[in-house]
Amino acid sequence: MSGLQPDRGRHALSLDHYDACMRGSILGTRVTRVEDPELLMGRGHFVGDMPIDGLASVAFVRSPIAHGRISRIDVSAAEQQAGVLAIFTAASIAVAPFHYFMTLNESCARPPLADGKVRFAGEPVAAVVAETQAAAVDASQLIQVDYDPLPTVVGPEEALAPGAPLQFEELGTNLAAGSREDTDDDPLAGAPVVVRARFENKRVAVVPMETNAIVAIPGGGDHELTVYVSTQMPHGFADATAAILGIDRARLRVVAPHVGGGFGGKAGVTAEYAVAMAAARALNRPVSWVETRYENLLTMHGRSQIQYVEMGLDRQGLITGLRCRVVGDAGAYAGFGGALAVGPTYHMAQGTYRIPKLGYDVAVALTNTAPVGAFRGAGRPEAAAMLERVLDIAADELDIDPVEIRRRNYLQPSEFPLTTLTGATYDSGDYEGALNRAVAIAGYQELRAEQTARRERGDRRLLGIGVASYVEVTGGGSEYGQVDVAADGTATIKVGTSAHGQGHATAFGMIVAAGLGIPLSKIRFVQSDTAQVPRGGGTGGSRSLQLGGNAVARAAEEVLQQARTLAASLLEASPADITVMGDGLVGVAGVPARALQWSDLAQAAESGGTRLAAVADFDSTGSTYPFGTHIAVVEVDLDTGLVRPLRHVAVDDCGRVLNPLLVMGQQHGGITQGMSQALWEEVVYEPDGAPLTASLIDYGMPSAAEIPTVEAANTETATQLNPLGAKGIGESGTLGSMPAVQNAVVDALSHLGVRHIDMPCTPDRVWRALEAVASGAAPDLWREPPAIFAELPRRGSTTAPEAAGADI
Repeated sequence: MSGLQPDRGRHALSLDHYDACMRGSILGTRVTRVEDPELLMGRGHFVGDMPIDGLASVAFVRSPIAHGRISRIDVSAAEQQAGVLAIFTAASIAVAPFHYFMTLNESCARPPLADGKVRFAGEPVAAVVAETQAAAVDASQLIQVDYDPLPTVVGPEEALAPGAPLQFEELGTNLAAGSREDTDDDPLAGAPVVVRARFENKRVAVVPMETNAIVAIPGGGDHELTVYVSTQMPHGFADATAAILGIDRARLRVVAPHVGGGFGGKAGVTAEYAVAMAAARALNRPVSWVETRYENLLTMHGRSQIQYVEMGLDRQGLITGLRCRVVGDAGAYAGFGGALAVGPTYHMAQGTYRIPKLGYDVAVALTNTAPVGAFRGAGRPEAAAMLERVLDIAADELDIDPVEIRRRNYLQPSEFPLTTLTGATYDSGDYEGALNRAVAIAGYQELRAEQTARRERGDRRLLGIGVASYVEVTGGGSEYGQVDVAADGTATIKVGTSAHGQGHATAFGMIVAAGLGIPLSKIRFVQSDTAQVPRGGGTGGSRSLQLGGNAVARAAEEVLQQARTLAASLLEASPADITVMGDGLVGVAGVPARALQWSDLAQAAESGGTRLAAVADFDSTGSTYPFGTHIAVVEVDLDTGLVRPLRHVAVDDCGRVLNPLLVMGQQHGGITQGMSQALWEEVVYEPDGAPLTASLIDYGMPSAAEIPTVEAANTETATQLNPLGAKGIGESGTLGSMPAVQNAVVDALSHLGVRHIDMPCTPDRVWRALEAVASGAAPDLWREPPAIFAELPRRGSTTAPEAAGADI
């Protein structure tokens, strides 16, 4: 028996074994989530309700202005407030500037508390630690901070203009990173038709149901610091914290209890987290911080790109070339969000189409706004949005149906695996198959007929039909899995992923149940605790099933081999004749009387000084590329500009589907967030950097009443990159829905001369577009990109300040 020695071989688990499991087992069926009862019955714990004695609270003093020098911080009145334990500023906090999650530009590290200068409204300047949250908040309001205001720049294009106010004077520019193509070859040269447009992918807030939260507990047992934190990546959080605070990684324990939504916004160590942990160590007592909704809306956002896109085509609608010039907004510090334009948006710029020539230049700007981080899809929805919009503009220009122009340009299944012009290696796909199914479910021709009838009748509520196809990148890397069968016949799964609503306990439990025949009710699931799970990549990039699932499956296969050897010895049979018989039995195939319970086998193993247990690290040979087509149907009121979504058809392909119920849940969530960005959500700043959307009164979050019934379906195109044949699904919904809904709004009005409306397609934007065409104004789709693109270093140049790697 191998015990707990990890199996690091690639594909030691046979694809044939799991083909058999898919045909005749629990896998592939709709299994209700096993993790929900604990939450529904109120037995689960989130960070904010951890029962910890002696817990102090942190409150932050935040800058009311977007840009200025700090001339004075007076804490004297706050220090006299009852219950105050300590007050920290940049001068007293023992944490050096660091980078949140990823380094885009080393020169733009962020201090945990503003040091001499503030760069966005809401940046923390001081922190109060007190016996209670109320005392901390009261004292924070007594701290007086004097600021010498500086000029602000909010828009990324304006930030890159000559003479713009600088975020980091020592850098001498607001260009955090950027590059252009290695040659001046024009990908549009010779194209009979060229369409071009400038798109804005607006800044949005993440808005998880549970905001950021942390409890830091110094000392105790083997650990110098124990941290309970609402994070997607506990092991990554531990690694980063060890470096930021200078703690021995082995002496640090990080636990993520139940997490109320992540969506990309809970990866990495925030400034506030670093302050709370440093305060706990300085005071030698537990310290907590639970972010308010105001703080959550104020301090980190997603998306935020401006895209200049030009597409060349022949008269039959075949794409001849594509040129993209993208301005990414990093916000006040050059972290993960700014890297998205450099990495994933570039990586996925070719989409599902055969594009002979492609150019992509990118400039990432520093602005006086909150830092931009990840949001569901992290760079890939931005790529899908710009590509699907410009293709619809081309279809309109050439008078080709949007479905037909996509069919003419798709990459074909026989071409895979295929490496795109941006270096993405597509593993498998059938893009036209997904489109055909979506068209059939939607009743596409009938929808077009209704659209025509409404127009001919002169209806004031017009029908719009939007189509969008996408391909996205998921997975890649390595993940840890462990399976252990106890003497009572129960199994314990340990895995390095970290669920925050996706259903990991159900999915991984199904894999073990299928492999070992142990009922789900007897399977325990352990995750998100660095003291119990030695390593793991956490959750992000839709990686969990294809990496963690395969690690668990491999560990279960090893446990089964151990059990076969042991059972063969106990039953005096050949190991080849031992099989899983269901109902927790392992025995001789075809002879039910000669079978043992898993509890019998585990007890026999323990009596022999060993365990039925195995560890596996699954190392992926590459990323997978799920895909799909969405069709959105909307109604647009010509009198008010109001857009009402009526239907949404989604056909997503995430490879093999192990639990359709879990897949559908991910589809619904992603679609809702993509649709919401297309119609309602946008973070807005005044020109002076004052935030206008720092509450849910002002920020356009929809309720369930605004979302139509989602008609979710799947095609299944397995990948050969992992034994389960699985690809990611967690973020796909945002890639398909966002451009489909935006295309639907424009489609409703295209016969009137409207050619584009930037997201979100609010009543005001729709009304203004209608007013513009009614006044005879030509659609304003294009203006010349910022001059800085001509000054960027070549992509192959060693001086190009790019983020490392495209596959973020």
